Amino acid sequence: MPSRYAFTPRVSGGRAIATVSTSSKIFNGVESGTIKFSSVVLKQGQRLDHIAATAYGSASYWWVIAAASGIGWGMQLPPGTILRVPKSLGQILAYIR
Repeated sequence: MPSRYAFTPRVSGGRAIATVSTSSKIFNGVESGTIKFSSVVLKQGQRLDHIAATAYGSASYWWVIAAASGIGWGMQLPPGTILRVPKSLGQILAYIR
């Protein structure tokens, strides 16, 4: 059985996009106000991939929310965790290029 991370879109145009460097860029962009975001309080049973599926139409962009929220790579977090969900995936992808 493949890892749950096996289908994460980490490469775009031959370039890795889900890296420590891009995570830092996303976090710093959110912190500086350059990247607009909404705050979401995690509920019991929710995971980052659930939030990504709702926000971006694909659960595979969970790492964007993790990066923006400064929480590392954990997908399962305790209820009450405040997440920062960037409003535009297009803005994120343009920002990290």
